[in-house]
Amino acid sequence: MKSITLAHGNGGEENGRLIEELFYRHFQNKILHQAEDAAVIGKGALAFTTDSFTVTPLFFKGGDIGKLSICGTCNDLAMMGAKPKYLTCAVIIEEGFEISALEKIVLSMKYELEKNGAIIVSGDTKVVPKGSVDKLFINTTGIGEIRYKGISANALSLDDVIIVSGSIGRHGASIFLEREGMEFSTALESDCRSLWPVVEKLIEADIDIKAMRDATRGGVAAVLNEWARQSDICIEVEEEKVPISREVKGVCELLGFEAFSLANEGTFILAVSAQDAPKALELLRSIEASSMAEIIGEVTTGYPQKVLLKTPYGTSRFLELPSGELLPRIC
Repeated sequence: MKSITLAHGNGGEENGRLIEELFYRHFQNKILHQAEDAAVIGKGALAFTTDSFTVTPLFFKGGDIGKLSICGTCNDLAMMGAKPKYLTCAVIIEEGFEISALEKIVLSMKYELEKNGAIIVSGDTKVVPKGSVDKLFINTTGIGEIRYKGISANALSLDDVIIVSGSIGRHGASIFLEREGMEFSTALESDCRSLWPVVEKLIEADIDIKAMRDATRGGVAAVLNEWARQSDICIEVEEEKVPISREVKGVCELLGFEAFSLANEGTFILAVSAQDAPKALELLRSIEASSMAEIIGEVTTGYPQKVLLKTPYGTSRFLELPSGELLPRIC
């Protein structure tokens, strides 16, 4: 690796290799080694995370960069069983950016913060000359209070059940269509939403949660492969059970995408013990935001550190980590 390419930010194989071979190598410590969506700190009482947002276009069907910046960070906290509490916000703004557009973005952030019961407590603003940044970049860092301990990508075990909270690939497909100016007669929009309200109900129902992860860059394929490697397990998935909307299927067929690799911003993967799977599924389906939830697979002794996709035709194939550029700047 001599220089950075767009593929290094795709959430897939190249991205993972960059993190492991460069950042992990120099920043190595036992907290970072856990490779979770958020670090568990404060003797297990707090979750801590940060994320940067460079999406283009800034405004898209289902949201904007402001909504995305709050959902992204709050969701990473929620995936560790933590209620979002305090966030910082740093913005890098291109000279000439319209104040009215910036206020619209800030109001989106305010609305999403209220959904999570969180507040912005610190921040930073930088303005750079025209052409030095593409309109607006946002970084948000969050601290959450852990309400359910022990959630970890390293905690999956034999017979755990894998559930997806909704139909996959909507954010990536929607962003691509808007970016390319492709006119489809479709209601497709990003699934961008805050997940803490859903997670809170799972916790209140005392579901035996093993792991959770929002399937952002790299999509479902990236999440399942990371889990398989970190827990040294095999995950077998029934392809027919994975909810994919007609619109996303159409985009994938037309453009050669893999729905499993497309980004989501309001859909998460949940691993629970087998005995709690029916209860978890029933609860998720009772909530509008996760009404399309499905049990899609389970942990087996098949192929350690691999994800096996079982097709409707009685055949199987490995679902690999995404590679290549995919769709850059989707979050």
